[in-house]
Amino acid sequence: MGKLINIDNGGTLTDIVVVEGGTIFRTKTLTTPYDLSKCFFEGLKKASREIYGDENVVELLRTTDYIRYSTTQGTNALVERKGPRLGLVLPVGISVDVLRHSPGGEDMFDALFDQRVASIDLSLEGAAFEADVVRVVNALASAGANRLVVGIIGPDHEAEEKRIRRIILRKFPSHLLGAIPVLFSHEIGSDMDDARRIWTAAFNAFLHPAMETFLYHAENILREHRFKTPLLIFRNDGDSARVAKTVALKTYSSGPRGGMEGARALASQHGAARLVTVDVGGTTTDIGLVENDRLRSLRYGEVESVEISLPLVDVVSVGVGGGSIIRAEGGHIKVGPESVGAQPGPACFGLGGKLASITDVCLLTGILDPKSYFGGELTLDAGRAEAAIKENVATAVGLTIPDALTAMERAWVGKVADSIRHFTEITPDTTLAAFGGGGPLLICDVADRLGVRRVIVPALAAVFSAFGLGFSDIAHHYEANLPSADQDVLDEMIASLLSRASRDMYAEGFELDECEQAMSLNRIDATGEAHPLVHTLGQPLNVALAAGEHLSVSMRVTKPIEHVAFEAVDGGEVHDAVAAGTRRVCLPGDDARDVPLVRIADNRAGSCGQGPAILEEDFFTCRVPAGWRYRFAGGMDLVLEKAD
Repeated sequence: MGKLINIDNGGTLTDIVVVEGGTIFRTKTLTTPYDLSKCFFEGLKKASREIYGDENVVELLRTTDYIRYSTTQGTNALVERKGPRLGLVLPVGISVDVLRHSPGGEDMFDALFDQRVASIDLSLEGAAFEADVVRVVNALASAGANRLVVGIIGPDHEAEEKRIRRIILRKFPSHLLGAIPVLFSHEIGSDMDDARRIWTAAFNAFLHPAMETFLYHAENILREHRFKTPLLIFRNDGDSARVAKTVALKTYSSGPRGGMEGARALASQHGAARLVTVDVGGTTTDIGLVENDRLRSLRYGEVESVEISLPLVDVVSVGVGGGSIIRAEGGHIKVGPESVGAQPGPACFGLGGKLASITDVCLLTGILDPKSYFGGELTLDAGRAEAAIKENVATAVGLTIPDALTAMERAWVGKVADSIRHFTEITPDTTLAAFGGGGPLLICDVADRLGVRRVIVPALAAVFSAFGLGFSDIAHHYEANLPSADQDVLDEMIASLLSRASRDMYAEGFELDECEQAMSLNRIDATGEAHPLVHTLGQPLNVALAAGEHLSVSMRVTKPIEHVAFEAVDGGEVHDAVAAGTRRVCLPGDDARDVPLVRIADNRAGSCGQGPAILEEDFFTCRVPAGWRYRFAGGMDLVLEKAD
């Protein structure tokens, strides 16, 4: 097998992991939000230098089997409301309140549709109906819509939307210049909940143009450098597929899902029955839960608090990260949710930023080394950090710089801890998993605030979400509603789904008989919840349905590909960790003092020690306070435990 490359494009940094047999290379590059293809290619160039000593992207791609990629582009586009002007088509007599009255719907409706709404008369037939379709399209185009969403209400929504589609394709053929793309709600999901289904289509329509432009551009870059395998997009359902077979909405929150896939494997490896994940990036902290080897998921996921038809892993993103702005407001210290991002970044980056962040705090308290930060590629400026903290915090609340540093750190730790406590109950068997570039930094202090006694920092913590992409296979998911509980109808539906699966997997480069197939029959109750039924395919269908219930068929077709893997936890003989020297650190509630500096690269599995200490590698640093022990497990995962 050749190399496997995983790339996770975050808001501040883009992470790259290259797996070759049992060897893992990893690196990072600053995200370039003005042109994501730039940081995509820069990451490949840096990875090739890590592997070969010199830049050789062509050789890297020649020896690579698959590239799995995830991006925050979709998430950021919705947060920033940057996308096309959508127009909405509803039936006559249906108010936009059907969408506005959804939780979180009012603000989102104004952002996506504004006043661009038109009603179509479904009672019309023939030429009159054709004229009404043309009128509606022209009216929305004149109102400034450059992409349309058709959302018909009721049990016949699919048939009615197909009737409209036939006319639009005939009257406004897509080959004409200026033709407006139209998305029909039934094309994205088979959900019988009208509001949820239409919102799903709306979000997909909003994300589609930017995702399509960037991802095809990235794939073209790979082709230009002789990469023959299609770029695989990691999706928020935990699987991957080529660009041409990926629904835009499935890229939403895909990076956090990668981290959760890695966390599930990490929990199994370390025997953690209840693992709370804390993924600290530059802009946000993503919090999730793995319990008994299962990810906590939502049957109907939420996008910006609006429920959609697609399932999503339950990960909450909180506006507190390494670049979150810390300021004085009303005599108090406030953390986030705004972030300095990658550009200009924290004040200490010296790139023009003048606002304070926890990165500036940790530089001045001595946790971070100004010369070795980010693998030595960024030299941090303590003078700029101090100026930002003095101007934005210390002077405003009347504190000395040392007291301001302590207060800012406590505020940052407190916000992370409070967010975790709000997300889930903290039980005696709860373990924290800290990853992301900022995850390990102050995680013991977060654990102390929560009363958690065990923390795991994976060896690849700084690029863990990218590493987690490597647990995915190439797969497609399907779901369809049955119009009636009839065996012939069920057989016909299964045949139709298998036909779709055959086409999709052929486009991925595989025959259907090379793939694994999993299928289930579900009873969908009146609330929309799915209940799998025990039914042998080919046997007579005998299901009694209550009022408001219906049946659905779900299918997953998978082509397994090579996965990444963890090393065994057992680290062998226990021995004292090797310290590279000391670092002068300001500890909370204490004066500055020299503490052992342990460089992870100088140690091996089985190394152990106790706090206070600073543990450091190229892309993450961890402060171990007094009262905590640490040891390196097999594979160099860091296990931190509260001393008795």
